[in-house]
Amino acid sequence: KTPYKTNIGIHFRHRLGKDMHAPGYYIHIAPDEIFIGIGTWHPPSDALLQIREHIAEYPKKWLTARDDKQFRKEFDLYGEKLKSGPRGFPKDHKLIEDLKWKDFIAVRNLNKSDIQNENFVELSSRLFKTATPYMKFLCDALGVPY
Repeated sequence: KTPYKTNIGIHFRHRLGKDMHAPGYYIHIAPDEIFIGIGTWHPPSDALLQIREHIAEYPKKWLTARDDKQFRKEFDLYGEKLKSGPRGFPKDHKLIEDLKWKDFIAVRNLNKSDIQNENFVELSSRLFKTATPYMKFLCDALGVPY
């Protein structure tokens, strides 16, 4: 019989602990998919609005975090998006495509050889550190310490 769950998900939660939607770090290992993720997945509507408002209020900070050269070299932005702009934001906002995100996560796909390597902990740590600008922006948006 096939096991109920065939993957391992390790979530390094923000110090807020119990809030699984707070920004965090994640390692996913499954037979067909291995990746490192960072950010906040499916945040509740109030948190999502806070992030969107922070992007609209601090566009330069957002672009600096989102487009950090090392971060974008390692990670791809990922998640669900609205089909049109969110309520309360101008449809012609210069960052409307970013405001459409329903998830604020970034993903780095890995190979089996990456997790089998004795340096996997160092690789993970380096990737998590690379995501600092993005994570700091999300924490600032939500008013939680980084």
